[in-house]
Amino acid sequence: MEIPHIPDLILYAIPFFVVTVITEGIIVSRKFPSGYSVKDALASISMGLGNVFIGFASQLLVAFVFTVLYDNFRVTTLPFSWWVWILLLFADDFCYYWTHRIGHESRLFWASHIVHHSSRKFNLSTALRQTWTGGFFTFLFYLALPVIGFHPVMIFTQMSVSLLYQYWIHTELIKKMPRWFESVMNTPSHHRVHHGSNPLYLDRNYAGIFIIWDKWFGTFQPELDHEKVQYGLTTNIDSYNPVYIGFHEWGNLFRDIFSSGANWRGKIGYLLHRPGWRHDGTGKVSEDLRREYLESKKQS
Repeated sequence: MEIPHIPDLILYAIPFFVVTVITEGIIVSRKFPSGYSVKDALASISMGLGNVFIGFASQLLVAFVFTVLYDNFRVTTLPFSWWVWILLLFADDFCYYWTHRIGHESRLFWASHIVHHSSRKFNLSTALRQTWTGGFFTFLFYLALPVIGFHPVMIFTQMSVSLLYQYWIHTELIKKMPRWFESVMNTPSHHRVHHGSNPLYLDRNYAGIFIIWDKWFGTFQPELDHEKVQYGLTTNIDSYNPVYIGFHEWGNLFRDIFSSGANWRGKIGYLLHRPGWRHDGTGKVSEDLRREYLESKKQS
């Protein structure tokens, strides 16, 4: 099978990222200055640059694993045909949904993904606020793709396409897309909800490209006019230091594992359970916060 040469789409997109981040920053700063912070944007850009450089190492690992699986364990051989690309579009997005969802539902994965949610602003620079550690293990949720028969080159390309698509949905300048588009695709409105720390919005809208997965698996929440999105974390960090942003939750996680007095079952629980879980039952996870919020609304 002839393997086509496909360039690194992310590297080619960097000039576009630079131009659009600056342009949006100017527009937002003029329209509503409180919605933009240069320090925050620079921190996000620093995280993005770190992700690119560290990504070279993680991509070597992932390429090795995918190649071994494809060469030795694939059940069929799928060609570089247009219909295979369409199949991969949906297969990759399905894998992304579950990768992203586990990134919120397991603290081990949240320790890496929290980076992307640590900004209290929401703009195109926020899209660049990427993990420095996740690339070394989130690929585990994609292992079925090379086994099915998708070539590693195709998989890496589609991953890049997914990442590029998700760039433009990090903005407040686009309120709503046409109704048909909102019903099928991930949009700025849907993704603003995902970045909300409001109890109603926590752990919702995990979509990458297609919002259909959230609707099918019960994790969809529309953006409501009367519920303005509060961006960030339930407990925000006050730092623009990229190293702190990238690793602070790993420190918190290991502190809870080794200094909380939990037995071995509790230690494992800190890895597997949702953020907010405590081995002594005193913690509150997103479902607890959402339930309390809805109950308070009923009583008011």
